[in-house]
Amino acid sequence: MKDAIYRWIQRVWYEGDRAHRLLLPFAWLYCLLLMLRRTMYRVGILRIHEAAVPVIVVGNITAGGTGKTPTTIWLAQEMRERGFSPGIVSRGYGGSRSKSSMRVDSASDPAIVGDEPVLIAKRTGCPVVVDADRFRAASMLVDDGADLIIADDGLQHYGLARSYEICVIDGSRGLGNRTLLPAGPLRETIGRLEDVDQVLVNGRLRKGAGPLSVVEQNALEFELIATEVSRLNGSLTRPIERFAGTTVHGVAAIGNPRRFFDLLRSHGIQVIEHAYPDHARLQKKDIHFGDDFDILMTEKDAVKFDRHVSDRMWYVPVDLKIDPVHAAPWLQQIETRMRDEQGKQ
Repeated sequence: MKDAIYRWIQRVWYEGDRAHRLLLPFAWLYCLLLMLRRTMYRVGILRIHEAAVPVIVVGNITAGGTGKTPTTIWLAQEMRERGFSPGIVSRGYGGSRSKSSMRVDSASDPAIVGDEPVLIAKRTGCPVVVDADRFRAASMLVDDGADLIIADDGLQHYGLARSYEICVIDGSRGLGNRTLLPAGPLRETIGRLEDVDQVLVNGRLRKGAGPLSVVEQNALEFELIATEVSRLNGSLTRPIERFAGTTVHGVAAIGNPRRFFDLLRSHGIQVIEHAYPDHARLQKKDIHFGDDFDILMTEKDAVKFDRHVSDRMWYVPVDLKIDPVHAAPWLQQIETRMRDEQGKQ
């Protein structure tokens, strides 16, 4: 049933199925609610909280995965190299609910704090806090010594004031049919792109259902690259090219599983696809396929398993790669803005 719903959404949002027209009345209602909410923040009915340090928000305007988490990881590493002590706040999707802020490290339980925060903590070494209340999480990080906050997936969380906004778009899917939820994938109108400081595109942006806006045309492109594959039990890491010509089970519980499967195929790997809902709490029994093929999964899914697993279970780390000619001046712009903001606080 879930697979059928996923395929239907894919057709309606991204493949031109006109069934989206049936959902347009709900999209108009959603639009009205969006306008009302933003107005309430603008006039002060809903409060915007200022953190004691500058805040960079990394998010998107579409439902589903775009590459926000790898972007957050890369940005945190870049800011550390420039002398900042970043802390990262996250909603903790996929984890159990909590009414208070929770610190996260690489040993935290993804079932409690969510898979993405654990991955971010593991890859960056930065302090990470999860909380539905991003301001409360940011305050905890400031108390812990952070002089810069990076909010993972916080573009629509207007309750936390921000110094810089980054919107990430999945190039392979673009903005789909460019229609608001539930008729399309948009969480906010396309005009929201005019407000953000920088738009990034994961891959090459396709035209999709309509002409690209000027903002989309001027976006910076990046790619996610994989160079190695590691066993979940930590016993071996090998170049991904070693899997070329082999057949594997590809496991992905991310927003866009197809991107992971295409990544594997780009390295000459034959993939038996196993796509699960984003943040699904995978267990060993879920990926027992009854044969001797190796299992390759995303790094985000790998954090859900302990190290007591078969040698056939591997994960594929990905790293963000962006043209340094374009990245250098952009990162300098961010650093200058953050230094200026720190001087004002």
